[in-house]
Order: sequence, then C-alpha cells, then structure tokens
Amino acid sequence: MHHAYRFSKRIVQAFSLLFIFLVTLALTGPVRADQNYSQQMFFENSLSPDNYFYSEGKASAPSTMTLVAGKLPIETTTFISGPNALELQWLSAPLGGWEATLHLYQWRNRYVDFPGKNLYLWLYAPNGMSAKYLPKIVLQDTEHNFTQPLELSRFSTDLKANRWVRIRIPLQRFVTASLHTFHPHRTNTLVFVQGAADNTLHTLFIDDIRIENDASPAQPKPPTVQEVHAKGYERHIDISWRPIQDPNFDQYVIYRSLQGGPFRPIGVQRPGVNRYADYLGDAHITASYKVSARTSSLRESPLSAATTASTHPMSDDELLTMVQKASFRYYWEGAEPHSGMTRENMPGDDDIVATGASGFGIMALIVGVDRGFITRQQGIDRLLSITGFLQQADRYHGAWPHFLSGRTGRRLPVFSMFDNGADLVETSFLMEGLLAARQYFKGSSASEKELYSRITNLWQGVDWEWFRATPKRDALYWHWSPEYSWHIANRLTGWNEVMITYLLAIASPTHSVPASLYYTGWVGEGIDNHYVNGHTYYGIPLYVGSGTGGPLFFTDYSFMGFDPRGKRDKYADYFENNRNMSLINRAYCIQDPHHWKGFSKNAWGLTAVDGPKGYVPYEPTPSLDDGTIAPTGAISAFAYTPDASLLALKHFYRDLGAQVWSIYGFRDAFNLQQNWYSGIDMGLNQAPMVVMIENRRTGLVWRNFMANPEIASMLARIGFVPDNTRAGNEKTTNALAVSAKPH
Repeated sequence: MHHAYRFSKRIVQAFSLLFIFLVTLALTGPVRADQNYSQQMFFENSLSPDNYFYSEGKASAPSTMTLVAGKLPIETTTFISGPNALELQWLSAPLGGWEATLHLYQWRNRYVDFPGKNLYLWLYAPNGMSAKYLPKIVLQDTEHNFTQPLELSRFSTDLKANRWVRIRIPLQRFVTASLHTFHPHRTNTLVFVQGAADNTLHTLFIDDIRIENDASPAQPKPPTVQEVHAKGYERHIDISWRPIQDPNFDQYVIYRSLQGGPFRPIGVQRPGVNRYADYLGDAHITASYKVSARTSSLRESPLSAATTASTHPMSDDELLTMVQKASFRYYWEGAEPHSGMTRENMPGDDDIVATGASGFGIMALIVGVDRGFITRQQGIDRLLSITGFLQQADRYHGAWPHFLSGRTGRRLPVFSMFDNGADLVETSFLMEGLLAARQYFKGSSASEKELYSRITNLWQGVDWEWFRATPKRDALYWHWSPEYSWHIANRLTGWNEVMITYLLAIASPTHSVPASLYYTGWVGEGIDNHYVNGHTYYGIPLYVGSGTGGPLFFTDYSFMGFDPRGKRDKYADYFENNRNMSLINRAYCIQDPHHWKGFSKNAWGLTAVDGPKGYVPYEPTPSLDDGTIAPTGAISAFAYTPDASLLALKHFYRDLGAQVWSIYGFRDAFNLQQNWYSGIDMGLNQAPMVVMIENRRTGLVWRNFMANPEIASMLARIGFVPDNTRAGNEKTTNALAVSAKPH
C-alpha cells in the first residue's frame, strides 16, 4: 500500500474490502424509489455508448457473435427503457457455441436480494424469429452457483417482426447445476448461450430485464403526471414534474418533440426522482416535452401537458451557477426525507445517511440559499430537521457514527463489524458544515435563534479529548466502539483529509485538546512520517504531502470551511500547497504516462471515487491511475485553479456531456479508456463542487466558518501567522505551471 495512506480510513477500507452490506428496509411513498429500483431492475439501459460495460461475450467457431470491444453492442433507436437496449446478434452452427454474459451493476451498498418470483425480459426481433431459434439462458448467483441452461422457447411464442414481446420465466424453473444450491433471489449474472444450430444470422434486442412478482390483472393505469416544467441551459434542457403517489407504477417516461415533430420517448426515470436531464449538445435548439408514468407491463398513463424550452449560449458565470445548482439538488431533492440528511449514494440504500457527507451538504445548502436556489426559510427549516435528528441520533462521547439510519437515527456498521461506533473524522466534517451554518443563519428570528442554540449544543457536546486513545495521548484516533473499544486504532496523522479534525478538536470550547497535538498528531513530529515533501514535480513545488500529494479530495474536505488563504504554519501556506497539488495533478494528466484515452490539459482530476472496479484512491502516480477521471477533482479545485478548472468544466460539459452530465450535475466519474461511466452520485463528491466554486467566487462558506469566535484563537494557539508572500508565490507557481514541460 502506498505510504501516503497509512492513516486514511477510506484507503484502508477500500483495499481491505471489508464491506458488510445491509438487508434493506421496506419504505413507503417516494422513499421507496431507489430501494424498489434496486430490488427489481437487472438491466434498464447502458450509460456507455457503443457497448454495455457490464457485459462480455465469446464465440467458438464455427459459431459467431457480434461484439464491440468484447462486449454486447447497444441499440439506440428501438427500446423499451430508453435511451437504448441490448443487441444480441449471433450465428449458431453445429459443433460451435457462443455465450453472452450480463453482470448486475452492483453499485455501492446494493444488496442483491430480489424478492420477486419471476424473471421478465422484453424481446424484439427486427426480422422476426421462430421461438425454437431463441438462445438458452443460465443464471448465476452472488456465490457463483449456477443453473442448467433453460430454453427461452419454452416461455415465448414466435416473435413477429418489429414488435416487442415480454416473456415471463418463473425462477422456480431454473434448476441448480453447480456443486452448491443456486439461490435465485441472489442472482447477479445472466448468461445467454447457444440454442438450436441453424447456421442463420439472428438479431435480437433485449431490454428492461427485471425480477418481480406478477402484477394484478386489474392493475390500473397510473394517474397523469402534472406540473411538468422545462428549463433550457447551454447544451441541455432540465425537465421536472410533480411526483405521483401510486404504488403500482415503475417508471416515468420522458417524451420529446423537436421542431414541432412527433413526441417520441427518449428516456425513463425511476420513482422518487422527479427530474430528467436531456443533453442535446446544441446551444440553439428548442424542444417540447411530455411525461407519463407506466407500470413494468407498460400500462401507461395519458401523457402530460407539453412544456417547451430552448438551449442558449451561457457565460462563464452562468455555467458555474448551473453546475452549482445541479449539484446542490443532490442534497435538497435527494435528501433522506425523515432526517433531511445526505444519502451516501444514489441510487443506493435509501436508509443509509452519511455523517460527513451531510456536513458537506449543509455547506452546499448555505450556497443554495445565498444563490437563491431555495429561500432562506427553506434552508432554516431543513437545518432544523437535520439538527433535530442529530440530537436524537446515536452518539458516542459526542461523536456520531459514519453512517446512520435515516429513519431511526441508529448506527449502521456499513464497512465492518468494528466500525460501529464513533467516527471522529466524519463528525468533524459534519461539524465543519454546522459551524458555517451557525454563523450564516445567525439572525434574530425565533427559528434562527433556535438553530443557533441547537448547533452550539451539538458543538459543545463533542468530547474531542476522549479520542486521545493511547497512554502517550499525543494524537487523535478515528474510531471508538462501545463493543470493541479502540480495536481499529487508526491514528490520525497527515498528510490526508483529516486536518479539520485537529483544528476543531483544538478549537472546542468544552472538550479541547492541547494545540501541541497539531504537531505531534497531525504533522507526526517525532515519528517516521511523510508530512514534509519539499520536492518539485513538473516544475511545481510541493511543500507537504507524500509523493505527488495524493488524491485531490485532500485539498477539499478540510478546506471547504477552513479558509487557508493568507496564513501559514511553520510548514506551509496551505492554499498555495493545495493549488500546487491541483496543478501537479493536471500536469500528470497532460503527461499521461499510460497513454489513456481522454487525458489532456482539459481532462484531469484524479481523486478517490468508485471506478470501474470499485473504490480506488486515484492519484497522479502510475500505480493509482487506471484512466478514471472524477469531475469533482478538477472542478472542486476551482478555488485554487480557476482558469484550468473552468476549462475542464467546459470540456466535461460541452464535449462529454451526453455521458457525464445528469440531474445532479456531473456524474461521479468516467473512464474513456474502458468506455465506463459511473451510474451513481456520491454525497461526498457533489458538494465540494458547489462549495469550492463559491469560495472562489465570493468566499461565502470560508467567511462564515472562519467567523466562529473559536477559530481565530485556535489558529493563534497552533502558531498560524499571516503569509505576506502568498501573492508572489502564486504568480511564480502559475508561471512555472504554464512553462513547464511534463517529464
């Protein structure tokens, strides 16, 4: 493991693979959305163009199969769940064989437990097909147990040309063929294999694969969708509508008309999400939209009334606000409804809320109020819900767990059995947001006074001193469990994301730790540490941090509230160090030692995200770089590198937008080399874009966090002093960044 991460819990957890997924809870109303989607949908559509990332195929001669880069191609004009379907094209020959495998997209915290009794598939044969020539199908579960091949012809009539047909296969018809018993409700792989060998080329489209129960024969159509609105931006149009309350429907369907033409379906949206982003790629186009709701058997409501909007050129400021507003929606529209807290990821487990991401969401909420995305009172009301929840939620010596149940406030040990108690770092991220909000909403109204009092009580209740766990008591420790005490024993030592934990522990008005812990704990003076760097990369100096500095989230998490400008300790000016880390990250992507597709001066941003193979702490080193770029990396660096970050924003939006832009702004990550695009959004990654853009534009969150009276005295006790050399250093570093040739 790279030495930069010896003390970072995220890295330890990523590489140890200690994930214990939770059995999901049944929710009612809109909150059923993601969970219901997770427990029914096997395949809806492909985010990747040309082929489906979570597929593979192989043919044995003389049989053949059409593949694109070893994966199944996609069909973009004929589909059930737009904007595409899978294309299966084969020739089955005697003595040959072929197989096409679909893997379930197992996003973070997706627990595979389909409660339905039937496998459903929609099939479409452009030229028609006798049922006897359909392939066979095999299922495999999460424990790699598998079934005997089952002929699709047993469940389908002959397919007429150009007509979709839905087939139903009872799961009980699948018979175990593996050593151990196949568990149908844990299915995560579907394999089509060669059937009758007729030496004829066949084409079959497959879409909307689900595992669910039979619908009632009397199932009514959903009600008509109301209040559909459209708003045009530079290259996309945002469509929203009022949610419908109907337990029977499974998808919203979005229809579009261009230039007065007919309305055609272009995409679908899951229940509980009442927004769709239509990326058109043209800054001068007008489109009209209608929305319907339908069941999985395509019992569809009447179309809504039409709404119309146009795209239009946008200024740099308008583009920045567009990104902020879209990312802000993750925390406003996507919040867990009982608590107001931030969900770990969407789609995902509806009930898991993340403490640290909620702190980031609170800072995004401040920006949302100040930018007029919501009213001030709406922001106050949401924060009263959050703080009311936090008052009653599980706490251990004043610190909250990493994850909580949004419904009950009880701890959720998502990562491991030992990580089931206090999480001091996530608590510090939460408190960073709460303290910024305490100052921003410091008004005279009764609700603002109540909010100020609640945040103050929560702040004073954190026993930072308790987390000096060892007899030496020279550092803070990440976790404490009521059952396992200090078992994880993760000492907080930098350089990484936890500087804010030491700053707040020293600043605490009730349970502070000595300022000396900043140096013995965070900096790690007196131990074998890698805090001081002193090297130059691509002509750019790096003062602290291991290697080339690490993933870019190190420059965000502690600095969304803490303003590093114009001050330094005895090691660095952290604004300058963070800017240089960002420029080194960009220079590495320009050099592109692996020669990945897509890396360039405008396509950079290596940071910790869920990539094609799961969570990886991507950074500018060849060993931690597989071609995955996270937009949050480059765009959140806007606070430090506005020109370079704005160019990246424009490239992501204007050149890659169809794949990387969604309802919450930029998707979590993408990898052009592997033709992969993240299907989830993360609570830790959307807010930094909102907040760090704003901090560069107006200093809003920095100003409010730093206005807390405990902060200035804390910095003085540590030994921070004004840095009068920063302006000159910034000019010099920028000149080096422009002139340097990556080596």
